Amino acid sequence: MARAQIQSEAPGLAARRIAADIVEGVLRGKRSLDDHFDGAQAHPALAAMEDRDRALVRMLAATVLRRLGSLRYLLERYLAQGLPKDAPRVETALLIGIAQILWLDVPDHAAVDLSVRLVQADRRAQRYPGLVNAVLRRASREGIADLEAAPATIDVPSWLSERWRKAYGDDATDAIALAQRAPPPLDITVKQNADEWAARLRGHVLPTGSVRVVAEGAVTRMPGFDEGAWWVQDAAAALPARLLGDVAGQNVADLCAAPGGKSAQLAQAGAKVTAVDRSSPRLSRLKQNFTRLGLDCEIVVADITAWDAPQFDAVLLDAPCLATGTIRRHPDVAWLKRDSDLESLAGLQSRLLDAAVAMTKPGGRIVYSVCSLEPDEGETQIASLLARNETVERDAIAADEVGGLAEIINAGGELRSLPSHLANPDPRLAGMDGFFAARLRKR
Repeated sequence: MARAQIQSEAPGLAARRIAADIVEGVLRGKRSLDDHFDGAQAHPALAAMEDRDRALVRMLAATVLRRLGSLRYLLERYLAQGLPKDAPRVETALLIGIAQILWLDVPDHAAVDLSVRLVQADRRAQRYPGLVNAVLRRASREGIADLEAAPATIDVPSWLSERWRKAYGDDATDAIALAQRAPPPLDITVKQNADEWAARLRGHVLPTGSVRVVAEGAVTRMPGFDEGAWWVQDAAAALPARLLGDVAGQNVADLCAAPGGKSAQLAQAGAKVTAVDRSSPRLSRLKQNFTRLGLDCEIVVADITAWDAPQFDAVLLDAPCLATGTIRRHPDVAWLKRDSDLESLAGLQSRLLDAAVAMTKPGGRIVYSVCSLEPDEGETQIASLLARNETVERDAIAADEVGGLAEIINAGGELRSLPSHLANPDPRLAGMDGFFAARLRKR
């Protein structure tokens, strides 16, 4: 859509309309949130929008997905006859409207008006502006109070919360669910001088060495981005590469490497990095990132389980997984993944682990990691590997290797971070991705 057409609409309506399209694309089309913003399948209207408006679209869509359980709880409470089955845009307009009223800095009257306009502009929903108006006005009066009785895990699919309660207990599960409600902080990995960059970006250095900031505006316009002084990487995601220790001068393979944050860490530390991934487009992004950062690595497009690999001094495997540890950052994950996905992923992870061991020299280190909260993809995988392969042994991780955060080291000497770790009174500066990592040594 042309910029002139976007600007001719009521102020803010274009952003709500595009956000509505994206929410429906995730919930009904089963496409990821990122796919709607980047790449060949991105929403076509985004290209004509200013950065500020694009950020608003993402905030609207992400807030709806992050609080979808709460929103649907209220809709069920307020709609005795349920939602109209012939007009899906009604539900979407209500989700976006209530999200703005309860959690975003949007005047109630503006949120109501724009949601009413959304249904008026939809052929199948044109009959329901009165319904939308009434529900949103009730939400503005009663929504916060009505949610007080809802469980902490209301925004988590029941199959996930049940798994977490079994793995971590009730209190930890509630803490995870509450942590995932807030928008995530922005963590960056700097090449050097973390304290100086923290001061320049008005952030602070975390115990793990990452710099945490409150983002204001587009990341690409922040000081140091164009110069390649740093890259965006969650504090937990930055830990696995560091667990390989001193890699200067070593030949290191980063498996399932794209988009390249861990490869960049290894290259910056002086390793001779081979970045391997089966996705050529994702590796193209890695190459772009390395060009900006002024770093070098060898790039290999390959299926790791079938790759005729050389021998490496060290191997980092960040395996494909359910990614349930990143729901705060990628709220669509909660609604796109299923319990049934675990079996096929677990099989793939086992094959990748076997391949990683095979390409590691005797005496070399292997770090296996997943951004998942599911023990089946973490602790269970490592226990199974050690049971079937006597050539590797666990190399326990010490708390001082992760900034002294003893709470993220489990009894087996493995890293297990939760979204509720790294507490901070300011929710914008609290938490980290849920990650598992284990370090192994080949005998």
